[in-house]
Amino acid sequence: MGPEIQVSVIIVNWNGRCHLEECLHSLGRQTFKYFETILIDNGSKDDSVLWIRKAFPWVKVVGLHENTGFCYANNLGYAISKGRFVALLNNDTRVEPGWLFCLYSQMRKDERIGICASRIVRYDDENILDAAGDGYDLSGVGFRRGYGKWADHYKQNREVFGACAAAAMYRKSMLEKIGFFDEDFFAVGEDIDLSFRAKMAGYRCVYVPDAIVHHKVSATIGVGSDFQIYQSRRNVEYVYFKNMPFVLILLSFPMHLLYNLLTFAHALRQGRVPVFLKAKGDFLINFMKVCKKRKAIQVRRKISLNELLSSFSNEYLFKRCKSALGKKCL
Repeated sequence: MGPEIQVSVIIVNWNGRCHLEECLHSLGRQTFKYFETILIDNGSKDDSVLWIRKAFPWVKVVGLHENTGFCYANNLGYAISKGRFVALLNNDTRVEPGWLFCLYSQMRKDERIGICASRIVRYDDENILDAAGDGYDLSGVGFRRGYGKWADHYKQNREVFGACAAAAMYRKSMLEKIGFFDEDFFAVGEDIDLSFRAKMAGYRCVYVPDAIVHHKVSATIGVGSDFQIYQSRRNVEYVYFKNMPFVLILLSFPMHLLYNLLTFAHALRQGRVPVFLKAKGDFLINFMKVCKKRKAIQVRRKISLNELLSSFSNEYLFKRCKSALGKKCL
């Protein structure tokens, strides 16, 4: 391995100065040194750009005039990156010193690995998982694997459906073939969409448990905010109808419909029906645009339907039904 840049770490920031010092200090302590750090600032009003340029001169900062969204900002960082691999990192994280080395080492083992997922633990309790990679349910819903469970139960290196973009690594040669984030997503769900496209194109995603990241969890968009609900309810449809092969839509649509009925019932209890309906309505307005993107994805498919089907979970919707019956949060 030569001294050239191998990995480009991209951080998207929006009014996150309060998080960045710890995040960037942890990056500076990485045992793996052949990386660059690119920070895309989405029009912050908290002087993040000036402060970073002064406190962390080794960070390449691009300041935007407005909030362009998580997807556009990462795509911009990707466009100016120099590494063979692209690593994404949320600004509200702290990474262990071996984080980058573990992901990079896994990537080097097999050219078919397109994505590596980190072991993301809660910032306030490292014994609890935020994500051990992403899963995708046959009902057409992505989810964080191991969310809320004991982190020690997820120490096995294994193939998973996808990676949470809060801390993940991507092979640039793969991204050149299938594209990076779909900017119509703006934020939320763009990572499961990319993971789905990668799997359809024949790439693998590997969960790397030794690549440990401490995450404050939705510190920017807010858990349960109208923005988060709108994005997730709209984008779940984008992912499903863009990527799912037609035969599997026929198989899974009744379950997908049941999922939507459950989430509508939850929105009704919370008084969030207008947000829910706007999300679904905006998806329908953009349906033909989604279909055009879908055609290219389906033509590029290299994985068999049986292989794809075997990569899906069949437990998530069942858990949602139990949660709904117990009147817990969906």
